[in-house]
Amino acid sequence: MTAVGGTEVLQVLELADPEPGPGEILVEISVSGVNFMDVGIRQGMVEVPLPHVLGVEGAGRIAAIGAGVEGLKLGQRVAWAYAHGSYADRVVMPATSVVVIPDGVDDRTAASLMMQGLTASHFATDFYSVQEGDIALVHAAAGGVGQLLTQIIKLRGGSVIGRVSSAAKVEAAKAAGADHVIVDANGAFAEEAVRLSGGEGVHVVYDGSGPATFDGSLAALRRSGVFCWYGPVLGAQSTIAIMSLPKSIKLGYAVYSDHVHTPELLRARTGRLFDWVLKGRLRVAPATEFALADAALAHQALESRKSMGKLLLIP
Repeated sequence: MTAVGGTEVLQVLELADPEPGPGEILVEISVSGVNFMDVGIRQGMVEVPLPHVLGVEGAGRIAAIGAGVEGLKLGQRVAWAYAHGSYADRVVMPATSVVVIPDGVDDRTAASLMMQGLTASHFATDFYSVQEGDIALVHAAAGGVGQLLTQIIKLRGGSVIGRVSSAAKVEAAKAAGADHVIVDANGAFAEEAVRLSGGEGVHVVYDGSGPATFDGSLAALRRSGVFCWYGPVLGAQSTIAIMSLPKSIKLGYAVYSDHVHTPELLRARTGRLFDWVLKGRLRVAPATEFALADAALAHQALESRKSMGKLLLIP
């Protein structure tokens, strides 16, 4: 990223090979994840020194180990969800940022699971602990987070009303396990969601679609329902009058880092995700892949809201 702006500011540069310091490792990257966080940084939501290597997520093999690092070996396959500079073929990061990828899980699956899988896990277990019989409304149900979130809700005994923006995305949402799918691109989904939930409204709504769906999500909730809001890149309500919130609902901004605020939790949460994959209980849909040099095209696909599932860069 050479400046703040559109995708034209993304360029391929040759930089000096990084070397790990104490407590760090060097990873040869096999696959990098593309996230809305990267778009937000490129657009200037967070100030960074320039030029800045984008990306925080990926998978690869340990190529060098700094002093004081224990429990990791050269050549081990590892994945990470928050290490800056991951749009590259090599990256240095704290050893505590990675988890070892188990045999039976390939690098692409592991990278696809990290940011989005941990996010979905946080939403359905910590932020709102889905219980047997709960009904959830999942926005962008064909997206990477949406597909994983739908599956985790189903694993916990809940049912899912998925919302997608076009008919082309219905099959992906259903394949993830959505019990019902609403096709809506204009924010007119609440009445149908209430009807599908037996007239009471849903227990929880997961909404990362920005201001366009905010009022509808409120209307779709039942009394004392929970509104899980995320997705700051797409914008938020500028002000909320707390006494205007209807039906005694609970509203909050969910951030996945609260789910994994220690290395021990990172290993535990990802371990559970990997276990679900190995046991066939969680399916990671095939990702859309781009060459590293085509990162701009990946950003355009993400911003278009037409993509489904995970977007990956291959160095």
